[in-house]
Amino acid sequence: MASPKEGVLRRVELSDVRAPKPLMPAEIERCLTPRQRQVLDSLETLVVSVELADMTMAQIAAQVNCSLRTLYGILPSKEELVLTILDRRLHRIGRTAIESMDPEESPLVNLRRYLRAAHEAVQPTGGVLSEDYKKTPGHRGLAEAHEKYLVGIVKGLLDQALSQGDIIPIDTWTMAYVLGGLGRDFLSPNVRTEISESPKDAADAALEVIIRGLSTS
Repeated sequence: MASPKEGVLRRVELSDVRAPKPLMPAEIERCLTPRQRQVLDSLETLVVSVELADMTMAQIAAQVNCSLRTLYGILPSKEELVLTILDRRLHRIGRTAIESMDPEESPLVNLRRYLRAAHEAVQPTGGVLSEDYKKTPGHRGLAEAHEKYLVGIVKGLLDQALSQGDIIPIDTWTMAYVLGGLGRDFLSPNVRTEISESPKDAADAALEVIIRGLSTS
C-alpha cells in the first residue's frame, strides 16, 4: 500500500524523484523494542531545542530518561545516533512538504507550498541544519543528499510549469538549484547577522519574489 507521500508524488507526476534512503531503514527500526522506538521519537523532539552534538551519551540518556544501555542498543555511537535523529527529522519535514502539495493546483502553487513547508528545516524549531550540527561526522553528506532530493522535486515542478507556459523560458535545473538553496543560504552565520527576520521568513520572502519574476501571468 502506497504511503500518503508516495500517493501525492504520483498524482503530481513526480514519482520518479527518489528520496534519500533513511539511515535507519524501516525494517531495522521495526526490530527495536517499543522503549527504544519511544526514545528515538523523544530524541527527535529534543533535537529541535537541545544541541545533542555537544552532549555526551550519558547526558542524552538523562534528557530522555533512559539508560545508556538503551541508547547503545539503538546505535553504537553518539555520532551515529545524532545523525540518525537528524535524518529522521529531515525525512519528516520532507514528507510534510510533499503532502502539502495538491494535485488539483498548478505547478507554481505547489512549488510555493512545497518550499515553504521545506523551509521548516531552517527554523530554530527545525533544529536540523544549525551550525552546531555541522561538526557531526557525516552531517554534510546527509544535508547534501536531502538537498539533492529537494532540488529534484523543485526541478520537476519547474519543468511542469514551463511545459504549461506558466513561467518564462529558463534553465530549470539552475533555477531549482537556486531555489533549493535559499534556506541554507539564509541560515549561514554571515547572512543571519544581516537579516532582521528568521531564515525561514527570509527564504519564504525571496521565494515569493522569484516566483513572481518567473510567472507569465
